[in-house]
Amino acid sequence: MIVVPIKEGENIERALKKFKRKFEKTGAMREIRSRQAFTKPSVQRREELKKAAYIQKLQEDTE
Repeated sequence: MIVVPIKEGENIERALKKFKRKFEKTGAMREIRSRQAFTKPSVQRREELKKAAYIQKLQEDTE
């Protein structure tokens, strides 16, 4: 469970922003979206390799 301590006189929008940031870091929504549809392990691995190759190409271009 996410707990956001609120200080005396702190703005509720600021507390809500802290909550949203903590919730995003947990990755719960990402996991829910990924579980909505099954992806085969081979397809998942292929996507990871494509992403890794893309990132590696970007890093090589900047050097």
